[in-house]
Parts: sequence; C-alpha cells; structure tokens
Amino acid sequence: MMKFYLKHTLSILAVVGTLMISTASFGAIEIYEFKSAEDEARYKALIEELRCPKCQNQNLAGSDAPIAVDLKNQTYQMIQDGRSDTEIRQFMFDSYGDFISYKPPVRPSTWILWFFPPILLVVFILGWVYKAKKGRTVAVDEVATLSKAEEERVAQILAKHQSSKSEQAQHFNAQNSQNSHTQTDKDTP
Repeated sequence: MMKFYLKHTLSILAVVGTLMISTASFGAIEIYEFKSAEDEARYKALIEELRCPKCQNQNLAGSDAPIAVDLKNQTYQMIQDGRSDTEIRQFMFDSYGDFISYKPPVRPSTWILWFFPPILLVVFILGWVYKAKKGRTVAVDEVATLSKAEEERVAQILAKHQSSKSEQAQHFNAQNSQNSHTQTDKDTP
C-alpha cells in the first residue's frame, strides 16, 4: 500500500514540476500595436541596436531586465509620438551615455574605440614586416673573413670529418657483405 502512495505522489510531483518549468519559460512577452509596418521595423531595429545598461553585453531585444523593459516601452512610446530614429538615439545617449549603443558615434570621447584597434593592427604589421626583413638581410660589414689559422683549422676539421665518414661507410659495407654471406649460408640446405 505504501508503494502505491509513493508512486502516485512522485507522479504528481513530476507533473507539477513540469508545469512550473513550462510556465516559467513563457516570461515577459511584449505585444505592441504599431501604426504601420515601417514603425514596427524601426522599433525592432532600434532595440537590436541599443544595449541593455544592466546586462552590458546584451541588446534590449534579448534582455528581460526591468530597465530593458522600461527602455523598450520608452522606445515604443517615442515611435508612437512620431519621433525620428535620430531623436530616439539622442535621447538614449543623453540619458545613458555612448555605452547604450553598439555603434557609438565618432567623437573625441570615442576616438579610442574607433581608431586604436586599426592603428594597433598597422603597428603590429609594420613591426612584423620590419623584423622579417631585418632577419633576412645580412650586411656585408657583418660578414667576417677568416684568418689563415682559422682557415687551416676548418680544413682540418673537414678532413677529419670526411675521413671518419669514409671509415664508417667502409665498416657498414663490410658488415652488410658479411651479413649477406651469413644469410646465403642459412638458405642453403
């Protein structure tokens, strides 16, 4: 009898848990009525372009933060009032600063955002090219000529190296010929 109650209790808890999870996924769905399809397109473009001040790396369209909901409502209201996109952007910049936009305007306070990355890239490329060219060219003055004693020493080392190579080759050939004779002896019955 206890197993029966336990089994049904677990089933009921599973159903209730599933319902709670599924209703939570239906978060804040905003429904706005626009005067025209153009106004709706402007609204969607603006909330995609504007950044949520709280979420920081998320636009207004993807954020459910209370401030994002407020900014979406303000954007909708300004579009309904007939304001242009420029006026809406300017209102947002005045209220929240240049950070509110993923495309901040080019002005002295944002020059570092616009010009530093390309300048840094050019500097790195020029440095790389300079380093690559410097490594390939050898100045004639830097090439040292050998003295007579150094030339003789190099000749001795080369001669010694050549003789040791020829000795190794002779030893190798002798070993191979000996192995081939041993192999033919094994093959004959």
